[in-house]
Amino acid sequence: MINYKLINHSEYTLKERERMGFQLDADDAVPHVLLATCNRMELYWGEGAVPERALRHLYRVAAGLESALIGERAIQGQLKQAYLEALKKYHLSPHLNRLFQTAIHTGKRVRTETSISEGAVSHSQITVEILRHQNIDLRHKIISIIGVNKLTEDILKYLTARGAENIFLSNRHIEKAEELARQYNGTAMSLDKKRAMLRFTDVLICATSAPHIIVHQEDIEKDKKLLIFDLAFPRDVDESVGRFSEVTLYNLENIERFARENVSLRHKEIRKAEGIIEEEINKFYEWQSKAYERKNQFVASI
Repeated sequence: MINYKLINHSEYTLKERERMGFQLDADDAVPHVLLATCNRMELYWGEGAVPERALRHLYRVAAGLESALIGERAIQGQLKQAYLEALKKYHLSPHLNRLFQTAIHTGKRVRTETSISEGAVSHSQITVEILRHQNIDLRHKIISIIGVNKLTEDILKYLTARGAENIFLSNRHIEKAEELARQYNGTAMSLDKKRAMLRFTDVLICATSAPHIIVHQEDIEKDKKLLIFDLAFPRDVDESVGRFSEVTLYNLENIERFARENVSLRHKEIRKAEGIIEEEINKFYEWQSKAYERKNQFVASI
């Protein structure tokens, strides 16, 4: 039977996920698929029948219905990447292969046949939206970004499109920061100059893949007015920084809560998506039934 374990945002807080994040590490000798994002870590392994609960859950994940930001698009690519990485390492069982192939197909169907992803928001868009809600004049603020990746590049696109001119980029590998800074007329700074950079920063955006805290209490002057967006998992910014009187700190949970309160999604589109999922579940079990029938016929013939 196909087995699965889950750690996700719907059952555990950000702090709990940080503490539990590495408990799903699987035995590399056992073929498996590991889906790891900022909001979930899910492990699938085994052979034979797929339990309906596992099937429905993964289809809903692929469709964006289990995301903190309903309908978000990133999970589709993350799911596909997790499956492809597993294929490179292992010979997956037929049922595990089928499970992920059909989940990816289901996610595509939902986004093609419904409007669930129209106007869907990402963490980068919400970050910019919060800046707009706070009436921050981006042209006259100094913005510092720690971490170079697709998320921070998306934020850079939004910021520059809205007039931001004073942007500093920092990264563990300075070459990556320099390359991105050239594209968006920013300034690259070495991470070891972090404290100096934070002294003149008005808005700080962190999104590294570091397994530890990057910004500590002692890195920030206590009377410094600062707006911080910590988009990393695990977090980049020590949560105690948010207790400084002049600091406003948003982490992933805060940002997702803002999105739920300010973005409405038509229930009709969710119902459409759920209808597609049920269709695909029925198709999967038709395939599974035929697979067992063929196996039994083969066994009977020998």
